[in-house]
Parts: sequence; structure tokens; C-alpha cells
Amino acid sequence: MELGLIGLGKMGGNMAERLRLAGHKVVGFDFNAEAVKRLTDAGSIGAKSLEELVKELAAPRAVWIMVPSGDPVDETIAKLEPFFEKGDTFIDGGNSNYKDSQRRHAALTAKGFNFVDVGTSGGIWGLKEGYSMMIGGDKEPIERLRPIFEALAPAKDEGWGHVGPAGAGHFVKMVHNGIEYGLMQAYAEGFTIIEKKESLDLDLPQIAKIWQKGSVVRSWLLDLTAAALEKNPNLDGLEAYVADSGEGRWTVFEAIDLNVSAPIITESLIRRIRSREENNFTDRMVAIQRNAFGGHAVKKD
Repeated sequence: MELGLIGLGKMGGNMAERLRLAGHKVVGFDFNAEAVKRLTDAGSIGAKSLEELVKELAAPRAVWIMVPSGDPVDETIAKLEPFFEKGDTFIDGGNSNYKDSQRRHAALTAKGFNFVDVGTSGGIWGLKEGYSMMIGGDKEPIERLRPIFEALAPAKDEGWGHVGPAGAGHFVKMVHNGIEYGLMQAYAEGFTIIEKKESLDLDLPQIAKIWQKGSVVRSWLLDLTAAALEKNPNLDGLEAYVADSGEGRWTVFEAIDLNVSAPIITESLIRRIRSREENNFTDRMVAIQRNAFGGHAVKKD
């Protein structure tokens, strides 16, 4: 099967390679010429423009967009539209807000195009392990794209599925990432407690390895954590700064809208935001209040 792929960063490039190895024709485009060269060097077809990419594909065409959420997705769709024909399919495989996906689906289907939203998980490991894909949209284009999803997934019938109508794929991926925030925070807090118990002289890499087998807390995330600790057990050279892609925030907003209590996901998001503050004002306010009512000592620069 043929697929156009826009956005050839680490994840997009690995997806293209996995599809090529499965025998599919991949035509890729990226504004970074080096990324296109890596694609062609690996054996796929590189395009110098969006128009050239579309011309390389037989109708009905399908183009998978892997660009940052928000305006970049809308801008990419707008640039592709003049070269598309009715029946062609836009696939958004990035981390878009599900409401944007619903809007895009409505606008594009009204023009005779198809739009499929694919929440994609797997990151830099997808080439080897396969990608987990949560897919939203109409049945016909999704069934037509089945060979693509089967090739990208960990197995033909595992790790992917059509979860619901337009927006459903990105909604499920949003919640998936919210859960990920909570899991990461729990591991981080647990290992920190162990690290602080200096009197027992505990070995974090050893403990992580023990938990990998037979433990109820074993997971792929723990496997990655164990490997990272083995390489850098004291986390030397790292700053306590944690970014967020936005999906944790959207999950919290959705929980509030649905009147669902989600304290773990919410607190993990707050901790990420706090990690970016140096000598944050909130903690200094608490310190000065304790000094005011109880005479407790405060530390000064």
C-alpha cells in the first residue's frame, strides 16, 4: 500500500522505515532536507514539496501528518488541500486535541475528503516494538488503511483498534498520556524515598531490576527506568525540569468537565509545572507565613 508521510523527525522516520520493511511504498516530506535525505538513504521516496509528495501517490491517496499539534496541523492540511481529490484521506497521527480533530473531520468530510485521527504511542522505540494506535473516524477509510495499521502495530491484530468516531482516537490517547503522567510520578516518588533512606545504603538499579520480574509494579516504563538508572544511578548532569506536551492538561480539564475526580493525574501535572520554577514564589510565601505566625526560621540567599 502507498502512504505519504509529512514530518520525518525521529518518530516519523522510524514509522517510515517500519512501513518500508513491511513492503509498503512510503513517500516522505519534511522542511528539513536532512530528514528527507535520511529517508531516501534508507530506501523510501523523498519529496521536495507537498505537491510532489501527492503526485507520487495513486488515488485514493492517504497522507499521514506527524507535526506539532495546533496551528501546524491546520496549516499543513490547508497546504495539502489544493493537491487532494475527493476520496483522499488526511491522517493526523500527532498529539492533537480531540476537539480539533472533530472540527477538522467535519470541515474536510464536507468537502469530500476523509479525516482519520490516530493517537500514536511508541516514541523512539516504535521501529523495534511497534506502535500502539488508537484510531478515530469513519469505518470505510480506516478499513482501507488496515494494512498500514497492521504494519505499524506490534502485531497485525494487537496494539491498535478503531475506538470510535472522529476525535475518539485523540481522546483516548489524551487519557493514555494522563495515566502515563501518574505512573511516572509514582515511580519517581518511590525511587526518591528509597534514595533518601541513606542509612540502608540501597542500590536503586538493583531494586529496579528486582521489580522487573514477578512484581505487581512491573511494566515497560519500569524497564526503561531500570535501564536509565543503570547508566546514571545518581542522575548526574540532569536538571529537575520536566516539560509537558499538553495532553496531561487536557486530561485534567476533561476530568473537571465530566465531574470526575482525578487527583493523581492532576497532581502529577502540577509537579511538572513546579519543576520549571527556580526558587519558586509559592514556597517562599509558605516560609514567610510560617515565620510570621510561629517564628519559624527562614533560609535566605
